[in-house]
Order: sequence, then structure tokens, then C-alpha cells
Amino acid sequence: METIYLSWAETAELFERRGFPADCYGNLDEDEYILHPGPAALSGSLWLDDHQYRHLNPWIKAGGRPQYEGIDGAVSGYVIDGDLHVDGNILNLDHGSPSLIVLGDLKAANLVLSGSSRLLVQGNLEVEAFLGDSTEQYVEVLGDLRATVAVCWDEFLPEIGGTLRGRPLVPDYVDLGPGGYGPAVADPDPAAALSALLVPEVLAAPDGTNGGHGEDGDEERLDGSGLSHARLVDRLVRGLPVVRGGRTVAALEELPARD
Repeated sequence: METIYLSWAETAELFERRGFPADCYGNLDEDEYILHPGPAALSGSLWLDDHQYRHLNPWIKAGGRPQYEGIDGAVSGYVIDGDLHVDGNILNLDHGSPSLIVLGDLKAANLVLSGSSRLLVQGNLEVEAFLGDSTEQYVEVLGDLRATVAVCWDEFLPEIGGTLRGRPLVPDYVDLGPGGYGPAVADPDPAAALSALLVPEVLAAPDGTNGGHGEDGDEERLDGSGLSHARLVDRLVRGLPVVRGGRTVAALEELPARD
């Protein structure tokens, strides 16, 4: 299916027709977006930075205006007018500030958001592992967030209209219990150790060492959990599972050079 370039006025009009709340999409950049007119599926992984970095549209062909120098001109992000199912991972690796708006349910293997990315989901979000690591992000899910683990680094917390169904991993100073703040939580197995949920390659050993899983160094770990941010992202970029029993999926084909 061909995708379509939309002006901000056309994008906002679509949101209104679909009953998407203005206080939800009001945080988006008022720029052009690429619309997929209907439910969408991707067989590989979705790199949200890709349109800005390599000017590639994962749905290949965008109509609505002439192409710029043989490639699609960079836009602010994607709008999916229906459900989105990604067989692989969805990643933003801190290059630009892409947006993904799904006017339905979103399913993917895993989801990694860095930098100032924006994710809006009108329905439910279902992944094996969810990672957000910046207060510059804006993530709002009007339904449930369903994940084996939902990792919230620093002071980032997603807005969830329903319930976070899974194990939340947050810094010690974040209180998600009664009287705290953040989404409602329903952990299906609150007594399970983290080592029963995650593969050992992303965890430090109980003595604080790397447990034989590669170089350790001065890695950034989530308070008290032993979870390594670098190892977690590295495995997801390479398409390797981070939760026990998770899927191996398509790795990213190309990564930009770091400044």
C-alpha cells in the first residue's frame, strides 16, 4: 500500500476524525508526516531514525509530492491509521526526534526509545521488552502496555491510560505503589526474580561482576537491579532476545557513526 505525505493540518484533521484526543497529539511537532492509510505490518525491524538518517521510508513509496533528489524528503514521523504489527524490534537510537503515531494497537518484538522520540498509541502496546531512557521523550498509550519487563531509565515514565501489565523496572526513587505516581501496575508474577525474566547476558552477577558475559567496565545499571543499559540495547540492536523465551529477530542493517 502506498503511503501519503500529510501536512500538519491534514494530520490533525485525521486525528480528530479518529477520536484521538487533542491533549495527546498536542505534543507533536506541527510538521509533515507520512501516513500509512490503514493497518500496517513489517516483516523486519523498524528503525525510527531511518527516515531522517538515510531518508528511507519503511513502506517504500510515498506519494503526494515529487521526490527530493531521488529520495523521500525527511519528515517528522509516521502515522498508522490502524493497527501496526512489526515482526522485529522498533528502535530509536538518539538520532533526531522521530514520532510514531498508531491509531490502533501496536505489537512488536521489543521497543527501544532514546533521545526525544515520541510514541502515541490509541490502543494497546504489546512487546516482550519496553525501554525508555530520557525525560525528553513523550510516550502515551491510551490502552494497556503489556510487556515482560518495562524498563524506565532516569526519570522517564510513559503515560498509560490503562494498566502496565508486566514487571516495571524503575529507579529506586520512583514509587509506583499505592500513593505513588505513574501508571497502574499488574505484575503477573511479582515474586519472580529478575533473573527468571531476563537473559543472563544483560545482568550483572550477584557480586557486581559481569558474570562472564563480556566486558563490564563502568556500565550504567538500573538502581539495585544489575540490569546493564549498554548490554540491553546492544542485544536488541543485534536482534537478540533479552527476555527468557524471547524471539530472535532481524538486526538493524546499518548504524550511523556516533559523533
